[in-house]
Amino acid sequence: MENEPGPRAGRKEWVALGVLMLPLLLVSMDVSILYFAIPYISQDLEPSATQQLWILDMYGFVLAGLLITMGALGDRIGRRTLVLTGAAVFGAASVAAAYAHSADLLITVRALLGLGGAALMPSTLALIRNLFRDEKQRRKAVTIWTAVMTTGVSLGPVVSGLLLEHYWWGSVFLINLPAMVLLLALVPFLVPESTPEVRGRLDPLSAALSLGALLPVIYGVKEWARHGYEPLPALGIAVGLVLGFAFVRRQRHLAHPMIDLGLLGRRAFGGPVLANLLAMFATVGMAVFLTQYLQSVLGLSPFTAALWSLVPAAGVAGMAPIAAALAQRIDRAYVMGGGFLVSACGFLWLTRIRTDSALWFTLVGASVYAGGLVAAMTLANELALGAAPPQRAGSAAAVLESGQELGGALGMAVLGSIGAAVYSRDMSEALPSDMPHAEAVRETLGSATAAKLPAAVADAVLAAARDAFTHGMGVASVGAAVVMAGAGLFSLGLLRGVGKAKGSAPSSTDPGQPSGLCPEAITGLMPGIPGSVGCDDTFGRRGEA
Repeated sequence: MENEPGPRAGRKEWVALGVLMLPLLLVSMDVSILYFAIPYISQDLEPSATQQLWILDMYGFVLAGLLITMGALGDRIGRRTLVLTGAAVFGAASVAAAYAHSADLLITVRALLGLGGAALMPSTLALIRNLFRDEKQRRKAVTIWTAVMTTGVSLGPVVSGLLLEHYWWGSVFLINLPAMVLLLALVPFLVPESTPEVRGRLDPLSAALSLGALLPVIYGVKEWARHGYEPLPALGIAVGLVLGFAFVRRQRHLAHPMIDLGLLGRRAFGGPVLANLLAMFATVGMAVFLTQYLQSVLGLSPFTAALWSLVPAAGVAGMAPIAAALAQRIDRAYVMGGGFLVSACGFLWLTRIRTDSALWFTLVGASVYAGGLVAAMTLANELALGAAPPQRAGSAAAVLESGQELGGALGMAVLGSIGAAVYSRDMSEALPSDMPHAEAVRETLGSATAAKLPAAVADAVLAAARDAFTHGMGVASVGAAVVMAGAGLFSLGLLRGVGKAKGSAPSSTDPGQPSGLCPEAITGLMPGIPGSVGCDDTFGRRGEA
């Protein structure tokens, strides 16, 4: 059975969307806005090496860990209320961060920024479900949402660089304040409140388990990517997986769970969640390589590299609306699969890059893979949001974004490890073992660049290091291309039939209960969780969109 088309949105709803996109842009920018500011912060606050890492990472860790909790909270208290609360917290924390007088205080305030960001991100996506009841309009709105979110991460270093040329490091936080004030002033007049239809209080133990599951896993994966295998990150991943298992088990026995496990087991929702995870795996995993290539191989300044890194946004701007238009005529599964295959071609293009390749050659490859990925992610977001019952839109959006955070961390770890292994092997073969600083030079290109080498060998060593890094990036690109090809086949195989342009998944008959699928359906997408996969509804009944 298909849902009846909803009323079309007017000018007020589109203006409301524009107001909601501004904080989303800033929340996504805050992930990367400190890249240029860290040297200035280090001079002023004199953090230790560990404190410096936490200043950079605390925001992203808290944001990722609280997404599910905040999505479920918005379903219960109203998403507009949560947006306004998140904006107030984010604005106040931005002022506190700008005038922080110690490293510990800045770390604490960065955690509060993550709290505010976690309240804003799923709520902005969920409110699209309320503002745009017409499916075609909602598809356009989700396209804008996806483009803004992905563009924000790229804009962060550029905005940071511009501000730091004229102001002190606190200005990178104060830029958030006008947008949050505007949001607080306009949202009550432009955005209707979502009716809190999910019965029951938020379960504190579930909230603690979701935070305890995501935080150590993402922390462990990122540390593994930075330093290789170490006992503490491995223990963090293990603890996170155990707590994640406990979280899922608890949801199966709650009358009013934070996550509808039956919804996650449905093809129209669980499939896009996995597709988004794979897309972010490749996006974040390769972003690290491209940033280093532009700066350490081609020799661009950080600010110039950040400006050139915006060029792939042209691919995003072109492909996303094309994909949305195609999805109105043919099955979304084919469009998503095509987007992933386009991205695979872009990654294969990157395997041809050499240390002396022209800048335009690199940017073309990055534009192709970015355009394909955003096309796929836009349709995945729209399909999943349409499949979620309106009263569960907040928690559904949070699950989507949590999958993206996890995918990004896995991409950094897996692709980063591939590149590091190739670099280390090539450098071991190229350098004599008794050369000064040989161990450090073999670790990373950054170490080779920073090492104080004898003048007689410095140029040769740096040339070898750049060749080794570029080779490692090429091999990692092959890995990303293989994953994207697999994601394309997955989209065609699992989502065909549920991604047609007309209709969306039927919503739950009882707003307070799960969507009607048996809880064991989740096992189809999360191996290792006990339960039967014999349920007829595991991947949705025939005819469901």
